[in-house]
Parts: sequence; C-alpha cells; structure tokens
Amino acid sequence: MDAYELRVLGYVRSPITDLADAPRQGDEGAPDAVLELDVDVEPALAGLEPGMAVVVLTWLHLGDRGTLAVHPRSDASRPLTGVFATRSPDRPNPIGLHRCEVLAVDGPRLTVRGLEAVDGTPVVDLKIALGDVGDR
Repeated sequence: MDAYELRVLGYVRSPITDLADAPRQGDEGAPDAVLELDVDVEPALAGLEPGMAVVVLTWLHLGDRGTLAVHPRSDASRPLTGVFATRSPDRPNPIGLHRCEVLAVDGPRLTVRGLEAVDGTPVVDLKIALGDVGDR
C-alpha cells in the first residue's frame, strides 16, 4: 500500500483537554481555540483576516485507525454505518475537517471559533472555505 508523508504545521491550543468533553461538531458549543503554527509557515497566513471562514484540517491523533463502522454520534439506537458515511474521528486516515471563523491573526497564531478538536491536536493544513474564495 502506498504511504505519503504529512507535515504537522502546528497544534491546536484549546480548553478542551478530554475527548469526552469535545462537542460532536464545532457549532455545538466548541470554545474559541488557537492554532499555534510553526513560525516558518507564518507567511502562508497572509491574506487571512477576522471574519473569514477557513477549513482547518487536523490529524485526529486520538482516533482509532482500525474502526471501519460506527453507530453515528455514538448512538447505539442508530444503525451501524461505514465511517466514510459519518464524521467519526475513528477512521483509517483520521483527518479532521473543521469549518471555522477566523477571529484573529497574530504572527503564527490564528484564533478561531468553531473548532471542536482537543488541545494538542496536530494541524496539517488550512484552506479558505468555499464562499470566501472571491478572486483568490
């Protein structure tokens, strides 16, 4: 099987320290969080401004890579479903996809709203959200 290497760009700094305390989705009560990025990628933040929407891609390092099916939202009354049809953090490649609002940009630190990741989660990429692309 092919393997590819991802570079960790930084880490999530969040008051959420226990996976059990994390909301299922960012719009379900996620606290503001900071993406603490490596200083060498700071130039990549140029053009990001408060109020913009970004998609943060994370490596869900606490996910179970062997899980292929789950009960959605951990609700046993729901039928077992393949992880590709869910947003479960347990999956073969535990890549997290989080639509967030930029609150502040301060050097290599990006403060965002709507990120349900736990403190210490690796950040692997950021992309402007569709709808905010304009002429970029």
